[in-house]
Amino acid sequence: MKKRAAVLLAISTVAAALTSPVTAAPASPAPASTAAQAALRWTGCATPRYPTLQCASLEVPLDHDRPAGRTITLALTRVPHTAKTSQGPLLVNPGGPGGSGRALAGFVASALPKDVAAQYDVIGFDPRGVGKSEPALDCGSGHFSPVRPDSVPQDAATEHANLDRVRAFAESCGAKHADVLAHIGTVSAARDIEVLRTALGAERISYFGYSYGTYLGAVYAKLHPGRVHRLVLDSVVDPNGVWYQDNLAQDLAFDARHKAFLAWVARHDATYRLGTDPAAVEARWYAMRQALRGTPAGGKVGPSELEDTYMPGGYYNGYWPSLAEAFAAYTVKKDPKPLVAAYERFGAVEPSAGNSYSVYTAVQCRDSAWPRDWNEWRADMWRTHTKAPFMTWNNAWYNAPCAFWPTEPLQAPDVTNADLPPALLLQATDDAATPFDGAVSMREKLSGSALVVEEGGGNHGIALSGNTCLDEKVAAYLRTGQAADATCPAQADPRPTTATRAVPSSAGGAALHGLLGFRG
Repeated sequence: MKKRAAVLLAISTVAAALTSPVTAAPASPAPASTAAQAALRWTGCATPRYPTLQCASLEVPLDHDRPAGRTITLALTRVPHTAKTSQGPLLVNPGGPGGSGRALAGFVASALPKDVAAQYDVIGFDPRGVGKSEPALDCGSGHFSPVRPDSVPQDAATEHANLDRVRAFAESCGAKHADVLAHIGTVSAARDIEVLRTALGAERISYFGYSYGTYLGAVYAKLHPGRVHRLVLDSVVDPNGVWYQDNLAQDLAFDARHKAFLAWVARHDATYRLGTDPAAVEARWYAMRQALRGTPAGGKVGPSELEDTYMPGGYYNGYWPSLAEAFAAYTVKKDPKPLVAAYERFGAVEPSAGNSYSVYTAVQCRDSAWPRDWNEWRADMWRTHTKAPFMTWNNAWYNAPCAFWPTEPLQAPDVTNADLPPALLLQATDDAATPFDGAVSMREKLSGSALVVEEGGGNHGIALSGNTCLDEKVAAYLRTGQAADATCPAQADPRPTTATRAVPSSAGGAALHGLLGFRG
């Protein structure tokens, strides 16, 4: 998930919980490293919004198969329980891979019902390589500096320029982080969670993950099923497609979601004056893209940057009014300034994105095999682009360092699991980043799990973002451990605004989606 500076509107994400003892016998995991035996030292790191927030660090083995060898450090946060009876640790993860989870603890503790949050030590953490964990990956600065080559390789020169760019990033990552790169991946991160459980002194833990965090949680649960008490997975990765096929599925879903945005613009022609026919509005969007190929707006926004700017609208429809105003200003009023402002708000990469993107590539490229023959990529992307032109090639170049990655890939584990307590899955039917079929696949693999569907919803990350029906399902599950399949109606689409501005943090799920970021 590529993080963006201006959409970090508030700290947020969600959590899961550990409750009363489960009946399943605990697993017998391998002995934890000596680093995990010492009690964590929590110190105050309060903020005005989260006055009880605490911080700590944890040493874990770089190579879990050599627990006495080199260690690395994970950065942690916690909001302690306040109820007389604690239900234990509640670990949260925002996805990515590459997303920092330290900010989540405070948000979760405040977003859950008070009686639920009071029972848990809500734990946020930066996975290995991320954020304040050490060492933190940063494979190279300037990878997303504008203006990049057009993502759609309409000629050989453009394709070669993009290939040179992604190959250089992979080589830089190998040169800068050769000592750790082979140990950055989902299985290693899941084994870190087990070390954390031991350090917390918990018999079992609960876990709440969004997006990629659903896959991380499922892998941990596969490794240590007897150590899981509650498992909440929101916006679920398809475990059958990790990762090349999942990205191709994303391309199709994002194109559909972009069309939904353009249809929304058409419904509000009285505000945006871009036409009432969705197909005509779409044609005008692609005409804008073509014009930017010749003259980038403000010297910053070419076709690739335009896609970066509008891609967040596929994650959260709360951004649609601002994106529509920028589109209308450029197309109708011939004013590029709002488009540049929208790029800087939604598309421009913040300084920390060097870290998050570096971890993203390191994890995805290591987790499973990607094609090494560029001809296979080219054929697949053109075939998909024909059906879904919005971001197929943009997404291809985002992931293309994996074609040149310096470490050998692993085999993705089968997360099929019949040894867990019931898990709760939440999924919007029209989610672009993790299409609906992925939740169905995960539900089939996790025996006894329940799926709560947000019917007609298209946002990515749906719990604790303003949908009362969904939030009640999560709270009830965390209280009792009981879950059943259910359907919740989606929240209404946004209304047009009168001026291009950032979505206020109080607007529905803006706080959550600001923290979840993009690309994962």
